Amino acid sequence: MKDYELFDRQTQAIIYGLQAAAVQRMLDFDFISKRDTPSVAAIIQPTQTSAVAYHKVFYGATEIVIPIYKTLEYATYKHPTADVLINFASFRSAFETSMEALESKTIRTVVIIAEGVPERQARLLIQSAEKNKKFIIGPATVGGLVAGAFKIGNAAGTLENIELSKLYRPGSVGFVSKSGGMSNEMYFMVSQNTDGIYEGIAIGGDRYPGSSLMDHVMRYEQNPAIKMIVCLGEIGGTDEYNIVDALKSKRITKPLVMWVTGTAARILPKGLQFGHAGAMAGSSKETAEAKNTALKEAGAIVPESYDDFDVKIKETYESLVKKGTLKPAEDFEPPKIPIDYSDAVKQGLIRRPTDVVVTISDDRGDVPRFHKIGLDKIIEENKSIGYVIGLLWFKRELPEFAQQFIEMVVKLTADHGPAVSGAHNSIITSRAGKDLMSSLASGILTIGPRFGGAISDAAKYFREALLKKMQPKEFITYMKNEVKINIPGIGHRIKSLQNPDVRVTLLKEFVIKNFEKHPHLDFALEVEILTTSKRNNLILNVDGCIGIAFLDMLENLEFTPEEIEDVILSETLNGLFVLGRSIGMMGHIFDQKRQRSSLYRQPWDEILFSD
Repeated sequence: MKDYELFDRQTQAIIYGLQAAAVQRMLDFDFISKRDTPSVAAIIQPTQTSAVAYHKVFYGATEIVIPIYKTLEYATYKHPTADVLINFASFRSAFETSMEALESKTIRTVVIIAEGVPERQARLLIQSAEKNKKFIIGPATVGGLVAGAFKIGNAAGTLENIELSKLYRPGSVGFVSKSGGMSNEMYFMVSQNTDGIYEGIAIGGDRYPGSSLMDHVMRYEQNPAIKMIVCLGEIGGTDEYNIVDALKSKRITKPLVMWVTGTAARILPKGLQFGHAGAMAGSSKETAEAKNTALKEAGAIVPESYDDFDVKIKETYESLVKKGTLKPAEDFEPPKIPIDYSDAVKQGLIRRPTDVVVTISDDRGDVPRFHKIGLDKIIEENKSIGYVIGLLWFKRELPEFAQQFIEMVVKLTADHGPAVSGAHNSIITSRAGKDLMSSLASGILTIGPRFGGAISDAAKYFREALLKKMQPKEFITYMKNEVKINIPGIGHRIKSLQNPDVRVTLLKEFVIKNFEKHPHLDFALEVEILTTSKRNNLILNVDGCIGIAFLDMLENLEFTPEEIEDVILSETLNGLFVLGRSIGMMGHIFDQKRQRSSLYRQPWDEILFSD
C-alpha cells in the first residue's frame, strides 16, 4: 500500500469488543464487493474466560468462524498482517486500548468509535500516533470506507444504502466530513451525481479528532485514483482554514467541492453547540459563513447553500468527464446477500416446519403459561403441586381429590431409607466427590422393573385384565403361563400380611374414601387374596398400588380408554415415582455432603471372594 492509502482489498481488521452486527455488516460489504478474504481477522473480548473462542458469522450464504482473543497482544501475534484496529471500547477504556494499539508493531490505523473520550487523553493519543507514524480515525466516528475494498464497522449504514450508493465498487470521488451521520447521506448524494465514492472518511466530531479534514484531503490529493474531492465541514474550530491555505499555495490541485454546515447559527443564541463537541463557534472566524467565504475565495467550489451542494458536485464531475480527466467507473450487479432467516420470517417470505411440538406450556409471552394457565395466577391463587402436575402432565385442571392423591403419592415415595438401590447409589456417588446432578442421576438410573419401575407395568397388566374381563384366578394363570413374568405390583421382600406396608394401607384408605369408583383396586385386592394364600409376602406392594389406584383416578376423571393408554405408554406413572424419590435421593446427597463423608469402600467381609 502507498503512504496515502489507509485501506485496500487485502486490509484486515481486529475488532475490539464483540460487536456482532457491525462485524456481520463488514462481511456483507466484503461479499458484495467480491473480496477474496473477509476483512475481519479477529475479535478481542477481554471478559471471556478462555484464551481463544470463536464467533460464527456469514460470508454470503456460507457460515464461517472468526477467532476471539482475550488480549490485543495475542491477537496481533496470531494475525500479524491485520493492520487496523476498530475500537468499540467505551469512552472510559478507549484510551488504554487505543494507546496499546498505537504502540504495537503491526497496527497501522486505529479507529476509535467512542464519543466523549477525555480531551487530554485524545491529545495524548494524537502525540503517540505522530511519534509512531500511525493514523487515527475518531474519536466519535462511525468510521469510513474504501469503496469495493474495506468498510469500518457500521459505516454507510444498511446494505440497501450501500448498494444504492454503489459503494461495492470504487468511483472517482474522495469524501471527508466530521459527521458520520451526514456521511451516509453524502455517499448517496455523490453516487447520484458522479460515478461514486472512492474513499469516504468521517473524522469524528470531538474537539480533538485524531486526524483532520486536511489530513484526508491531502491523501486524496496524492491518490491518482481520486479525481475530485468533496468535503463537508461544520461550524466551530479552524480546521477548514488549513484547507484554505493549501488551496492558496496550490498544494491542492484537484477540484474541491466543499460546504461548511451551521449557517443557521447566526439566527440562534450565541454559543449554541450543534451536536458534536467541536461544533460551536467561539469567534466570528469559526462561523460557517466565514469559512465558506474563505474557501470560495481560495478557489474551492462552494455552493450558495447545502440545497445546491449536489448541483455543484454534478457540474464538477461532468466537467472532468468532458475534459477527459475522468473516465467513469464501470458498474456491475453486486452479488446478493441471502436474507437472514429471522428477517425472512418477519416479512412472511418463508415457511419452515418446526422440529418439536409442545402442547403443555408456552413461555413466549410476558407470563409463562402452564397449559393456558398463567404462572402468575397459579402463584396468586396458591395452587398446589398436584394442580401444576395436572396441567403439565395431563393438560387438565384436576379436582381437589386428584390433586391430593398425586401429592400423597409423591410424599409416600419420597424416601425408603438408605439401603434401596437409588438412595444407596446416590450416597456412594456423593461420597466419591461428585456433584449434586451426577449423584442424583446415578440414583435415578437404578429405577426400573425391580425398583420403582413396576408402577407402569402393574397398571398395564391389571388394566388389560379388566378390559378382557378376566377373573382373578384367570389373570394369575395368564401372567404365569402366557406373559411368563411375575405379576408386577405383587410381592415384597420384607412386608407381608402380618407386617403390612403402611404406605399401601394409606393409599387404599384414601382411594376408598375419595374415589367414587375404584374397580382396579377392587380387582387387585381380589388377586392379593389368592397370591397371599400361597405365600404371605405376595401382597399388593406400593408400586402396584400406586399404578392401580392411578388408573382408578383416571376413571373417575372420565379419561377415555385412549387417553388412559397414552398415560401408560408415556411412562407418566413411573414419573410419579421418579419425582417423589428424587426428593429423598437429594436429601441423602445433602446429608453426606454436610458430613464431609469420605470415599465409600465396600468392606471385604461383605464380599464373597471365590475362584
